[in-house]
Amino acid sequence: MDLLAVLPAFLLAVVLISASPGPAMALIFRRAALRGFRPTVATVLGLELGIYLWALAAGAGLAALVATSETAYLVLRVAGAAFLVYLGVRSWIAVFRSGGEDGGTADSAVPGSPQPRGSAARAFGEALAVQLANPKAAVFMFAFYPQFVSPDQPLLRTTALLALLQVAVETALYLGLAAGVAHVGAWFRRPVVRRRLEAVTGTVLIALAGRVAFSPR
Repeated sequence: MDLLAVLPAFLLAVVLISASPGPAMALIFRRAALRGFRPTVATVLGLELGIYLWALAAGAGLAALVATSETAYLVLRVAGAAFLVYLGVRSWIAVFRSGGEDGGTADSAVPGSPQPRGSAARAFGEALAVQLANPKAAVFMFAFYPQFVSPDQPLLRTTALLALLQVAVETALYLGLAAGVAHVGAWFRRPVVRRRLEAVTGTVLIALAGRVAFSPR
């Protein structure tokens, strides 16, 4: 199977996958709405590093362990669900703390203002953790990439190249989403709208945690 021949199908699949709702979309939307475009870059990079690491794990056969081992799958599922609950609860805490005040939280600073030194690193780490603690990502990578790698091609190297292409496409799409959301960010940062956005985001993240925890493979 010629790698160039399968690229159109691979790119189409990546675009469709990237556009599907999930924790990544929720994190990007929230951060872009409340912080603006530039702070969201760290979130996107963290998510994409997680995807790339899972792709490499699939190429090395490690993702197969998660896909077939009940224990490994359960550990990742619980860890992923717990972290999403943590993020969702934190959003709800921001709702209650803001109350009727006009002040914002640490995540709702005005774009262009200096960020705390650890803000970008924390956003990057949270996004990376969300991706790595998602067992669905492991199972998906194990099922997805072999369709585009023929037996006569080096599995790990070919997977790494395809993963780089996926990361590039998803990064462009997610940064485009962040730019669009940030463009109307002033509306999202209005106190009433911000509280509603935090409430919706928190609810969505907790619901996604439930899907990760209880949905079958």
